[in-house]
Amino acid sequence: MKFKLEAKDQHSQARAGEITTDHGNIKTPIFMPVGTAGTVKAVHQRELRDDIKAQIILGNTYHLYLRPGLETLEKAGGLHKFNGWERPILTDSGGYQVYSLSDVRKIKEEGVTFRSHIDGSKHLFTPEAAMDIQRVIGGDIIMAFDECTPYPCDYNYAKRSIEMTHRWLKRCCDRFDSTEPKYGYSQTLFPIVQGSVYKDLRVRSAEAIASFEREGNAIGGLSVGEPAEEMYAMTELVCNILPQEKPRYLMGVGTPVNILENIALGVDMFDCVMPTRNARNGMLFTKNGIINMRNEKWKNDFSPIEADSDLFADQVYTKAYLRHLISSKEILGAQIATLHNLHFYIWLVGEAREKIISGEFYDWKKKMVVQLAQRL
Repeated sequence: MKFKLEAKDQHSQARAGEITTDHGNIKTPIFMPVGTAGTVKAVHQRELRDDIKAQIILGNTYHLYLRPGLETLEKAGGLHKFNGWERPILTDSGGYQVYSLSDVRKIKEEGVTFRSHIDGSKHLFTPEAAMDIQRVIGGDIIMAFDECTPYPCDYNYAKRSIEMTHRWLKRCCDRFDSTEPKYGYSQTLFPIVQGSVYKDLRVRSAEAIASFEREGNAIGGLSVGEPAEEMYAMTELVCNILPQEKPRYLMGVGTPVNILENIALGVDMFDCVMPTRNARNGMLFTKNGIINMRNEKWKNDFSPIEADSDLFADQVYTKAYLRHLISSKEILGAQIATLHNLHFYIWLVGEAREKIISGEFYDWKKKMVVQLAQRL
């Protein structure tokens, strides 16, 4: 993997760049749709590629390990062949799922023992296993195995946790560097900065992660319930330490406003389930603000979902029709809303990139964060 910085904003830390992988190039800043179980819910790969214009998607190690399982994925030739996606894929390490399974897992130095949410069977994820599993899944970018601490989190717990995450990272790197990719294309390992909302721990973790000199770095453990101001403060701190010449990935973030604010702090890559999950619940993100499609006010609104969008679904379907579909729990409602939200998120980061290159980002962002937060 290679990363080339192409432009920087004069009034913030925002950057535009390009990541090169064996499955294609990714123009940053970028938003990555989340394909938890090998699918971005409710969306065909053709729609992802041609309508949403996704450049990279995510696969989820924990879910893919349990279903369809590693044997099937390996026989298929990896996730790209299995799901028919020809562009880059990033896989998480399973650390976040382990965090969210707090009542059915035990964390030790060796790794994490957990019970499957499907059948209750017992499994062990170690740093080495997380590398081996992601080799089989075949992501272009794979993530180190870490512990994502909850919020709020006791300082001493957070301190012990980052120390273990750093020891686990050493084991991840040793395993990754001593094994080969399985399917004839290269893979890249990103470490993850942790430290909850404690400045000294975040600094320590960012310095430790940077010292491993991998090709990119991630920031984890934010967007887990802390106030947005805490997220921004930690992101700014960490971005000032992580090397300029490598991509920075803020995991699991967030709202359109969160994304613009974090681009301004120097983040290049984002993922979040929000555009897809909220779409299925009838919430649309638009250039002018947030729409709850269940509201009565849209019942007889026959205007297009978003008239100046270049997405066919935004032009062809009306707000009234989409409201009807969502109120009736029709599958098409979830599909249209998901198409819209993902297209909007990727339009937003693409627009941010253009504004960074043209030198207009700072003023544009100030105007957009006000617009995007409005409830329509």
